[in-house]
Amino acid sequence: MTLLTIIIILFAGGLLAWLAERYFKTGGRWISMISLLLAALLLTNYSTFIHSTEVGTSEPWWESLQIPWIPRFGIDFHLAIDGLSFLMLVLTLAMGIFGIVMTWNDINFRRGFFYFNYLWTLAGVVGVFTAIDLFLFFFFWEVMLIPMLFLIAVWGYEQRIYAAIKFFIFTQASSLLMLIAIVALVYIHYTNTGQLTFNYNALLDARLSPGIAYWIMLGFFVAFIVKLPALPFHTWLPDAHTQAPTAGSILLAAILLKTGAYGLLRFNLPLFPESSVAFAPVAMTIGALSIIYGAMLAFAQRDMKRLVAYSSVSHMGFVLLGLYALDTIAIQGAVMQMIAHGLSTAALFALVGAIQHRFHTRDMHQLGGLWARLPKLSAVALFFAVASLGLPGLGNFVAEFTVLVGSFRSNHWLTALAAIGLIGAALYALLMMQKVFFGKLNKRLEKPIQEHEATDLSIRESSALLTLAVLLVFIGLRPQPVFDIADPTVQRSATRIDAVLNDQKISNEQLSSQTLSPKLKPTSVEDNTP
Repeated sequence: MTLLTIIIILFAGGLLAWLAERYFKTGGRWISMISLLLAALLLTNYSTFIHSTEVGTSEPWWESLQIPWIPRFGIDFHLAIDGLSFLMLVLTLAMGIFGIVMTWNDINFRRGFFYFNYLWTLAGVVGVFTAIDLFLFFFFWEVMLIPMLFLIAVWGYEQRIYAAIKFFIFTQASSLLMLIAIVALVYIHYTNTGQLTFNYNALLDARLSPGIAYWIMLGFFVAFIVKLPALPFHTWLPDAHTQAPTAGSILLAAILLKTGAYGLLRFNLPLFPESSVAFAPVAMTIGALSIIYGAMLAFAQRDMKRLVAYSSVSHMGFVLLGLYALDTIAIQGAVMQMIAHGLSTAALFALVGAIQHRFHTRDMHQLGGLWARLPKLSAVALFFAVASLGLPGLGNFVAEFTVLVGSFRSNHWLTALAAIGLIGAALYALLMMQKVFFGKLNKRLEKPIQEHEATDLSIRESSALLTLAVLLVFIGLRPQPVFDIADPTVQRSATRIDAVLNDQKISNEQLSSQTLSPKLKPTSVEDNTP
């Protein structure tokens, strides 16, 4: 019941925050913060499972709740949590709290409705990370998208309506494709077994012909890489990030992008192992190209938000590369990248928001020399910039290095191509630091600073950012706890993939032996005639 309670708290907290605005102008943010803290407190109940779950046990879930929902169609309200879900829930609630703390005073109108959409987005994400019934998964997938649409459209910047519509079109089109794939999978399983169910555990054993499985897998794959995002479905992301409020950008970068990666690992690889093996070279190529393309576009930006947005395309390319390397080490690196990228990019978007709040611009050509005036903010920005480029000793380095090591065993050339992205990351991260924080103070900024309109980081902002910095250092110096928690889930997916690879290896060996030792042709009657 803990998972259901967490979701209920977030939904109820959103409603209370909306209603509280009538009586207390600041009541919504306090209710939101209390709701997230209560949800985080409930999540600590699973700490006892962290070291007790072993790979290969008959019950892979730490906790499972199954309630009949629409029995006629085999749909249940089925929630469950394992190591991967736990890591994603920790990231979700932590980034939710971080977003509120960093934007404590930023929302000046319709505060209650803002926090309503904020908490409902988080509730939908929690449902996505814990839903085991595929129809319920789709339901929560939609729940998290609609409130995010309102966050962009109502509290965004100048072109917020355009960005919100673009976000809606991309996400809804991909959601429709995923719904078609889910229904097709369920229908084929029903025709083969006579059992109508959307249960994930039952559909793992669905018998699909290779051709049909491949097309259904593509439906899931496209839906998930739109959210990841990866080439060529990434174009909604820079606009959404640029126009979203700071809190919305934090949710997008730290949490919503991870739902796409989670879907690939949770659904695509286990449900369609044969198709995933066949499609892996294409997916790895898309991942490698996304790494290079995202780095190049980030380097070409003037807007700080667009720079960080394109850097997300590059960093999430490592996740796609690692997942479809079909190697345990690479998949573990992809999981680490999901966490490290969430921490570092959320901090960068928060810093960009802080700069915009102080100077009313994100244009790097209108900034410069901020280090002398805002040393705390500049020093923290330098830390997260070098974290983003993969400085050894931080979580991003562990993630990208692990992905590259595991991917190299699968495809040498694509891994070498992806490694070029590390150089690109250094270029755009250091370019941002040089233009914004070093050099002479831009003349446009002298007047507001003299009037004390621009102040350095407050204790509230510094505490939130330093917390993320400590977490990045911790997982960079001691990543093993994260690997251990995710390992059972990774191993279960890898086991299904290894079975397919072993079958292919045996088939290739048999074919090779037949080629090397062909059968003797029978002697014809004419050959025996003297």
